[in-house]
Amino acid sequence: MVTRTARTRGFTLIELLIVLAIVGTLLTIAVPSYFASLDNAKETSLRQSLSVMRTAIDHYKGDLGKYPENLQELVTAKYLRSIPSDPITGMPDQWVLEMGGEAGQASGVRDVHSGAPGNAKDGTPYASW
Repeated sequence: MVTRTARTRGFTLIELLIVLAIVGTLLTIAVPSYFASLDNAKETSLRQSLSVMRTAIDHYKGDLGKYPENLQELVTAKYLRSIPSDPITGMPDQWVLEMGGEAGQASGVRDVHSGAPGNAKDGTPYASW
């Protein structure tokens, strides 16, 4: 006669379902805030990239007395290491250049804006930054 002295070790179906329900609940709380923090990081990075490029344009104008013809000219003249990627689109060639010059001077890049579609969390379009 065989007797069972030790209970088989393992999890029951009920225990597994409870654990899965707890994990699912935690994920529904954590995932939305994770994606919100990603959006905040992209917007902060966009503002910083625009600030750096605008500062480089101003320094170029102050040093050489003219605006650069394109963003690559800022890299060539070593005012930027490279043209940054637009964090929203992920592409470095999506920048919208605002061209113009002063009276009697050739036109050049006076300002730069994001070419990303859509609006930021505050409701302003990315293109207006």
